[in-house]
Amino acid sequence: MSSTLPTEAAPSGARQRLARVATEVLAPWVWVLGLPLVVAWQVTGHHFGETLLWGLVVGVTGSLIPMAVIVRGAKRGKWDSHHVTNRAGRLVPFAACIGSLALGFVVLLVGGAPREMVALAAAELACLLLALAITFGLRFKISMHAIVAAGATVMLMWTYGPWLAVLFLAVAWVCWSRVELRDHTAAEVATGSLAGIVVGGGVYLALVAVLV
Repeated sequence: MSSTLPTEAAPSGARQRLARVATEVLAPWVWVLGLPLVVAWQVTGHHFGETLLWGLVVGVTGSLIPMAVIVRGAKRGKWDSHHVTNRAGRLVPFAACIGSLALGFVVLLVGGAPREMVALAAAELACLLLALAITFGLRFKISMHAIVAAGATVMLMWTYGPWLAVLFLAVAWVCWSRVELRDHTAAEVATGSLAGIVVGGGVYLALVAVLV
């Protein structure tokens, strides 16, 4: 008897590969590393040195340091993978992300970073705290892929122009991938997308408007 599952029960190999590409290429750590550099380039008037300085403060503390903790834990078997798809295993990764990014936020404030960079870090912290509350308070595994991608798209639209709404195609792609790989439900990615737009994008826009 063949061990192959029926087509309707198992996604095709091509669909799986496409989904895995989206999940990796559009992973939260990729957005959080690249977004600050792209925003910093614009808000510093294309000043290379300041772009690297402020972009890397957010990128390193918000992405690279937490990702190092997550990958190390995954290799030691503390959680299932570097995407930490098990809801109960997300507490330490959340703590690493929040603690590290909070340090970066302080550096931005003390160092006199552009208000947009301070707003960006604050928006990311707000998203992390919301996701933590929903994940463990409501026991609902909200999608970080969706939150980060949707929030980043709003920030890029504000920074470079509404034409970057085209990036919502990337948001849709990564949301589809998370459901296709059965790491999330449609409700979890939809909630994540909404949270990213409202909280991530909303906090960023509000702080840019009020900070001087």
